[in-house]
Amino acid sequence: MTIHAQALLFDNDGTLVSSLESVRRCWTRWAEEFGITAEDFARVELHGRTAVAIAADLLPADVVPAAVARIEAIEVEDVPNGGATLLPGTRDFLDALPADRWAVVTSATRRLAEARLAHAGILPKTLVVAEDVTRGKPDPEPYLLAARQLGVSPADCVVFEDAPAGLQAGRAAGMITVALATTHPAHELDADLVVSDLSALSALVSDGGVEISARA
Repeated sequence: MTIHAQALLFDNDGTLVSSLESVRRCWTRWAEEFGITAEDFARVELHGRTAVAIAADLLPADVVPAAVARIEAIEVEDVPNGGATLLPGTRDFLDALPADRWAVVTSATRRLAEARLAHAGILPKTLVVAEDVTRGKPDPEPYLLAARQLGVSPADCVVFEDAPAGLQAGRAAGMITVALATTHPAHELDADLVVSDLSALSALVSDGGVEISARA
């Protein structure tokens, strides 16, 4: 399968970098600090959602702001401890792209996103974070904002995601979706193309855009 695009929009955690163990470690510590039972914690989906949405599912509204600030602090502190390592293929794939043809679109806060990206050596020219939108994934707002910032029609964008919520956001934005089976089994991922990770793809850049192909 070959996909033609004008812009490429990447989720960060689980797509460009691996942070899953850090997320589990930090959020488990956070839940213990806020007295959340293991049963209540287990029923909430963590990956691909904003901290505000997760905290709101588990805590009274008046506690949410402090809880969000606390999880951000815990996760930023954990970044040097393996909280952000490059996934296979990330470096080569991004290096093949002009800086104005791609963006990172993440549910993380700016402080956390920048810490993880910097630790992994990724410096996107365009970065959309939780504070930039009023509705996070699975709403399409984050991806639509990234398309506007890049000056590209949503129909000419490709979204790269590992989480169902992010893929749902990409589809709702009217974009082509590529799923990476790094944190979820392939059969749980609804996308135009499903691959193991970015090492399974190649990108050819021309004046007409970017041609993305699955490696043989």
